[in-house]
Amino acid sequence: MTRTIIESASKTAIIGFDQPFCVIGERINPTGRKKLAAELEAGDFSTVMSDALAQVAAGATILDINAGVVYNSNPNPNETEPPLMQQVIQMVQDLVDIPLCIDSSVPAALEAGLQVCKGRPLLNSVTGEEDKLELILPLVKKYNVPVVAISNDDTGISEDPDVRFAVAKKIVERAADFGIPAHDIVVDPLVMPIGAMATAGLQVFELVRRLRMELGVNTTCGASNISFGLPNRNGVNAAFLPMAMASGMTSAIMNPMHSLEMDAIRAANLLTNNDPHGGAWIKANRAPVAEGEGRERSGRRRRR
Repeated sequence: MTRTIIESASKTAIIGFDQPFCVIGERINPTGRKKLAAELEAGDFSTVMSDALAQVAAGATILDINAGVVYNSNPNPNETEPPLMQQVIQMVQDLVDIPLCIDSSVPAALEAGLQVCKGRPLLNSVTGEEDKLELILPLVKKYNVPVVAISNDDTGISEDPDVRFAVAKKIVERAADFGIPAHDIVVDPLVMPIGAMATAGLQVFELVRRLRMELGVNTTCGASNISFGLPNRNGVNAAFLPMAMASGMTSAIMNPMHSLEMDAIRAANLLTNNDPHGGAWIKANRAPVAEGEGRERSGRRRRR
């Protein structure tokens, strides 16, 4: 069985065919979040801290860390992003103990994150573009970390699923040239919005099956992409995730604060025998005990 190991200083997360679905919390990312971007530019990490704690409490297995802020005073990300990435990573790993995913399109920021991140983080990401392969794969080998491989290349993102599969295969093969095993490649086959492409769901399900059977790799995706532009996005996402899991998808970069989606994942884990004895499902759905009720019951038991 293919297993991708991601570690913090004290915890291990496993992405694998025989493992519970891995939820990679996406909230620590200033893209599209003006308030968070402004806070980070001002050196304010309060939202980062609250988002880290809330995502872990909601059930995230890994936290994605993105520090892509465009500074008004210095818009050059090669200068501004690496030190900010280090600050955010150090802040988060001092606060929570789950593994991290270092997320950036700037190679210098990826390496800066790798220098301070404890354990064995997931690197996000490498594409099939030649310059990215030559820059990112040596980092993956140097630090012995797993990497997300995104199925686009120098020609952009293809709507043809066969082309996206070919790009993924190319990345896996090039990684092997660097001595990076397939179990350390987590492929993102790219989920298209169903509102713009009616076959987007069917495409990704078939791609995931092929990636699992033919390349033997784990997979991930930006789960909310499927519902972009639609009403009731959480409803669409909550249907998409178990279907993707049934096709073989093993992780997703998503917002764990959406309880409908998390319930769908927990139910799918239970139904695919990836929730031993239903422990996670029962724990998540157990009725809360009223204050004092537990003590009263235990007291009654002791008197018998």
